[in-house]
Amino acid sequence: MKTTLLTILLALLALPLAAEEEYLGQLSENPYEPDSTSNPYGQYGSEYSPGSINNPYGEYGSPHSNKSANNPYATSAPRLYDSDGNYRGKLSSNRFDPDSISNPFGRYGSRFSPDSINNPFGAGNRFKIDSPTNPYGQGLSIISDDDG
Repeated sequence: MKTTLLTILLALLALPLAAEEEYLGQLSENPYEPDSTSNPYGQYGSEYSPGSINNPYGEYGSPHSNKSANNPYATSAPRLYDSDGNYRGKLSSNRFDPDSISNPFGRYGSRFSPDSINNPFGAGNRFKIDSPTNPYGQGLSIISDDDG
């Protein structure tokens, strides 16, 4: 009984230390998908929504925020995941970040890497349901750490 209570107490104390994640929609060319960043009327695609990567004044779309997809120097840009939970890099315009989809020599930005959404025969194949280039697909989930 004591051990169980101690375990629960330790687990509760560790919760605030874990980084909380925020869902920022789906990186997708599908303008009809409700969670798509290409849906100009949706929560995640509108340029006026505070949680949208398309809002130039918001935390995730500003060219000055460290959590922004549009800051070329951001180090805490949102992360991308496919429908199987596989990491697909950072949604970042930082060409020097090794995990950025904008790094042409990185694993997630090279057009030759099978893990890159820039590879039309790899993760960027327009016929894959979770490819951001599929105009009828669901796209990749965009996740950001609240703690940065």
